[in-house]
Amino acid sequence: MLGAWAAHADVKRGSVTNLPLPRYVSMKAAEGNVRRGPSLTHRIDWVFKRRGMPLQVTAEYGNWRRVQDRDGAGGWVHYALLSGVRTVLIESEMLPVYARPDPTAPVNAHFESGVVARLGTCSLDWCRITAGGYRGWTLKSNLWGVDPSEIRE
Repeated sequence: MLGAWAAHADVKRGSVTNLPLPRYVSMKAAEGNVRRGPSLTHRIDWVFKRRGMPLQVTAEYGNWRRVQDRDGAGGWVHYALLSGVRTVLIESEMLPVYARPDPTAPVNAHFESGVVARLGTCSLDWCRITAGGYRGWTLKSNLWGVDPSEIRE
């Protein structure tokens, strides 16, 4: 899974986990307090309220991770509220999901903008996603939560 990241020797790595920064994770909890700083003494600015929501980790400090959502909103979240399970946010209205990574393939489903889907295999241009019991392929450019150059096997 980290194969695409390892190809870049100059990748910045977290001081706590030694994992690449930035990287994508998802919300494990149904609710998560987002704080101004990396401790319980820092003020809660808001609460993420969507299990599975993709987030980008941009920094680490002890048991805390600085994260941001698609809109750039974020702060510090305790690592126990996060999961390494990869999800993406659908960014196109009524996005067609194809049976194969081919725009001429049969359409399995259409996903609305804002749907959270589980991320599977990705080639340079296409990703396999699953949501609501439907699965298929869509262009990576229609998703938030996966880097444009990221390849997933």
